[in-house]
Amino acid sequence: MDNNNYASSYHQNEAILAADALDTLSCNAGNAFPALQQFHDQHRDWLFGHLAYDLKNETFPILHSDNKDGLHFPDLFFFRPRVVMLLQQDHVKIGGWNMDAADAEKVYTQCISLTSQVVPHTPIGALNAHLDRQQYLHAVKQLQWHIHRGDCYEVNFCRENFIEDINVHPLTLFSRLNALSPSPFAAYYRADHLYMACSSPERFMQKKGPLVISQPIKGTIRRDADAATDALRREELFRNSKERAENVMVVDLVRNDLAHTATRGSVQVAELFGIYSFAQVHHMISTVTATPDPALPFTEVIRQAFPMGSMTGAPKLRVLQLIEEYEQSRRGLFSGALGYITPEADFDFNVVIRSILYNAGRKYLSFQTGSAITSYADPEREWEECLLKAEAMKKILESKE
Repeated sequence: MDNNNYASSYHQNEAILAADALDTLSCNAGNAFPALQQFHDQHRDWLFGHLAYDLKNETFPILHSDNKDGLHFPDLFFFRPRVVMLLQQDHVKIGGWNMDAADAEKVYTQCISLTSQVVPHTPIGALNAHLDRQQYLHAVKQLQWHIHRGDCYEVNFCRENFIEDINVHPLTLFSRLNALSPSPFAAYYRADHLYMACSSPERFMQKKGPLVISQPIKGTIRRDADAATDALRREELFRNSKERAENVMVVDLVRNDLAHTATRGSVQVAELFGIYSFAQVHHMISTVTATPDPALPFTEVIRQAFPMGSMTGAPKLRVLQLIEEYEQSRRGLFSGALGYITPEADFDFNVVIRSILYNAGRKYLSFQTGSAITSYADPEREWEECLLKAEAMKKILESKE
């Protein structure tokens, strides 16, 4: 995991590496969050892994997931690593199970040698999608019909791009993606034959001591190569009434999610409508904080807020039903979360977006993009936003450079 030197008062490490599983936990929705709590209680150690979107079926037991799934990530997977490396400014801390100074030096040397494993990339063929442009536009209009009748007032709608029977080198894809589109929540992840190259700009949730923060993104505009024009675009995004309305909606949803486990009066909006710049786009990001009830298990704080509001909508249960109805493929790890839990039960998780997912056993590669649909959304512009968010991933897949 690499923050690519993005400045933030909430960052704790520039990069983290965890490897060599001593113990693993893999399960699907049903009893996954209690199993994770038990796994942590048993080991009281660093845990790294993911929460897939379809854990929604545990948060809301009336839900189901019946759409196509070419990737087959488990709904929850965590491992206890033998090796943990923390990069803090110009120092690397290496620790782990039964490790002395000689072992740490060996691990460091092995990590440096990994750079030689990045191999030349062979451009792939044409991407497929379960929703073409016309089908996407039709679905957006149908979702707006649901909004107009009062079923919901915002829904995050996504489409999958995929390639079947493809051989790729996942570490090379991550190296290319991270160079083209560096982000504060980038990650390279492998669990057996399942891989992710992630260039996420968004934090789902962090707990540090008594404080929990969530930083939802809603609001996007393309960057410009000209500095003056780029500054105007930042201002344009900040003043855009549609983007501000969407951001307020998700902030209210996050406040409600955190309130389920927070001490009375502790939920606060630390920042509203912050404009942050990334390689390809500017984003509008807000920060919500809370103090969880110390009597509750940390997994309950996560469960009550999952899946994250920025990738679902409001009211959450109804939009989760509409997402299942109108999207044509299962999200799986996409719009889930990747991160770590410390021995003290603090944690930090990103939102899995701007990510390439790969099942090496099935030779299936996938990435998804989406946008927030509201009553006043322009379906054509939402389509263009999906394409904009896909540009970096398409570029590294389709080019040699």
